[in-house]
Amino acid sequence: MKHTKVKDLLNSAPGLHEVKAKGWVRTFRNNQFIALNDGSTINNIQCVVDFANTPEETLKRITTGAAVCVVGTLAESQGAGQKVEIQVSKIEILGDSDPEKFPMQPKKHSLEFLRENAHLRIRTNAFGAIMRVRSTLAFAVHQYFQEKGFFYVNTPIITGSDAEGAGEMFKVTALPFDGTPRTEEGKVNYKEDFFGKETNLTVSGQLEGETYAMALGQIYTFGPTFRAENSNTSRHLAEFWMIEPEVAFNNLADNMDLAEDFIKYVIKYTVDKCGDDLKFLEQRLIEEEKSKPQADRSEMALLEKLSFVMDNNFKRVSYTEAIDILKNSKPNKNKKFQYPVDDWGVDLQSEHERFLVEKHFKCPVILFDYPANIKAFYMRLNEDGKTVRAMDILFPGIGEIVGGSQREERYDVLLEKMKALGIDEKELYWYLDTRRFGSAVHSGFGLGFERLVLFVTGMTNIRDVIPFPRTPQNAEF
Repeated sequence: MKHTKVKDLLNSAPGLHEVKAKGWVRTFRNNQFIALNDGSTINNIQCVVDFANTPEETLKRITTGAAVCVVGTLAESQGAGQKVEIQVSKIEILGDSDPEKFPMQPKKHSLEFLRENAHLRIRTNAFGAIMRVRSTLAFAVHQYFQEKGFFYVNTPIITGSDAEGAGEMFKVTALPFDGTPRTEEGKVNYKEDFFGKETNLTVSGQLEGETYAMALGQIYTFGPTFRAENSNTSRHLAEFWMIEPEVAFNNLADNMDLAEDFIKYVIKYTVDKCGDDLKFLEQRLIEEEKSKPQADRSEMALLEKLSFVMDNNFKRVSYTEAIDILKNSKPNKNKKFQYPVDDWGVDLQSEHERFLVEKHFKCPVILFDYPANIKAFYMRLNEDGKTVRAMDILFPGIGEIVGGSQREERYDVLLEKMKALGIDEKELYWYLDTRRFGSAVHSGFGLGFERLVLFVTGMTNIRDVIPFPRTPQNAEF
């Protein structure tokens, strides 16, 4: 007999038919009641053991964390909380778990402790819920774009170009660290390296994605990206997943429409599919916030916040208007901002973004038309000569969740911008070619997947929404 998932058993009607279930013991009470979970749902199924007819040796091995197989009758539950339970006729211990050594005991653990045990934290309710939500969100990403006729493109993880121009990249080399070959000038001779040139892990698949959009019309990438940015914060990872659609013939307004529609779709899909997990995470957040001062608590419960994003239009505000709001805001006048806002042209910090979203507009905000000198070289220059057609989407509790732009489609303007920034046109000849042969208006954006998972789950640290976080000084597991 094949075993049935706990999720399906809980949705079945009680009857006299025999069932088999496999999973891990969450708790074992009174030598009789096993709470069994197999990861298919946040809910456990109660398995009632006939302890009088079960060997003492077997009962001792039913411990938290042990893997077991039970066979029995699916009966109407006598206890509250679930309609069915398994009346066990046979139990087999598949894998023992020493209760003295197993770290995931049925009690409250700190998130820091769980990060140190990232290989086992998935056995807890919270992380089971987070990772099921993450999986559902990832599926929704693909479903949205596939339904809209986008093509999925896999852009390189190893690249010779720096899409962001920030230089915070991980080098990829096969050269030995001792005795590295040098040129006559004493520089590293990358011609002797594996690829014959300097290469890095990608920070974005955008540039390559653009080339495909200029032939397939609309594409998206969804893959790992890397930043060697020494930011040890609750919002940054060195390795994270990025969603990057790119659409030919879309202008900035089209790009904003696409991003807003996409975010609302994937959140709705996940709310519809992950009700039990999100209710649990909402309750977890309520409990966590009880220890915070009232002013620091969320104004809305998790599901209410998700509904708010789905049901309301995002507020569209120019960078210039946002600077005026920030300059005249109470925190700025009272010198409460860590980074004061004095003049037009400053790069907005997380505290500014969150003020606009959480205090001023009280809804998601799309900022657009940023100063050219604080944005990447590929963004289209506006007619004023000082701003570019960039847009960022800001979310409560997160700050920037999406960054995008209309791309600079004019060959001569793009070339001038690259020269001004010292970007080697020979290295990016292929990117310039898309402006020489059949150039057209096109736009796209990047969404850091973990920041989306962070928002949907109500978690506050990005290290808790990726299976094995990679951060400065940490590459465990």
